[in-house]
Amino acid sequence: MTAPVGFTLVQLRYFLVAAECGSMTAASAELHIAQSAVSAAIHSLEGNLRAQLFIRRRGRGLVLTPAGERLRHQARELLARARELPGEARGSGRVLSGPVSVGCFITLAPYYLPALFSACAGRYPGIEIDVVEAEAEQLLQALRAGRIDFALTYGLGLSTGPEVRGETIARVPAHAIVPAGHPLAGRGTVDLTELAAEPLVLLDLPYSRDYFRALVAATGTAPDVRYRTRSYETVRSMVARGLGYSVLNQRPATRETYGGGEVVELELSERYPPLELKLATVQGVTQTARARAVMETVRDMTAGGGPAN
Repeated sequence: MTAPVGFTLVQLRYFLVAAECGSMTAASAELHIAQSAVSAAIHSLEGNLRAQLFIRRRGRGLVLTPAGERLRHQARELLARARELPGEARGSGRVLSGPVSVGCFITLAPYYLPALFSACAGRYPGIEIDVVEAEAEQLLQALRAGRIDFALTYGLGLSTGPEVRGETIARVPAHAIVPAGHPLAGRGTVDLTELAAEPLVLLDLPYSRDYFRALVAATGTAPDVRYRTRSYETVRSMVARGLGYSVLNQRPATRETYGGGEVVELELSERYPPLELKLATVQGVTQTARARAVMETVRDMTAGGGPAN
């Protein structure tokens, strides 16, 4: 007679987070629970499965065993399926309902999430969208740990190896912003060589900072990074104050900034490469019908030159 399976979905979730973080300490911080709870859950999981899942190396964290690697992929599938069950139990089989976990790059959130919620409320009122707003690396961790179904993010820093797949849904060209009273504000277009000698207000996020610096460096000059901030709107407000210029991708609907001043957007020549906007998923994981529906809604939003522009 086969012994009953004794592990829980919570244990699988803790296992996935520990596998992604590479240590019990980091996993406990990510999960906001005590390290002893993570360790106990994984120890119990190993006991129930009668398999060692990690090699624990002092000072070097956790390394997955072959059994752990196999479970990692299977656990993602199982947790995705588990998230789907409540909606199926409540739904009629034809109406999509239940939760979908969406990751969104933090600077994209103000442009895409309101439109996404609005569109899904009309199309799929039974779907409950949970959002994780984070930077690129954090979104990748959430994907690999099975905490989100998919991520809307830029291609910068996106690993498209054996684990993560990135589908390009739009290309977003860069543009320069200058204060409303800038001598070039009435031009409409500009080459970064004309601004390179001025102070640069840098959007200082991982990967993004390298992209923006590279655009300016392509002029043959070193960017004069005078100010840095991790906030998109703070960049705009500092430029409006006359503290420098900046290079950005997303376009707000208004020239006004939180600080009360105004900025002017200037088109750049085609020699400056755009950013690719991507839907990121984990290779080999079958998306729920709900997640596929939300992903298709995002595609529809960008197909007609929507929030990306």
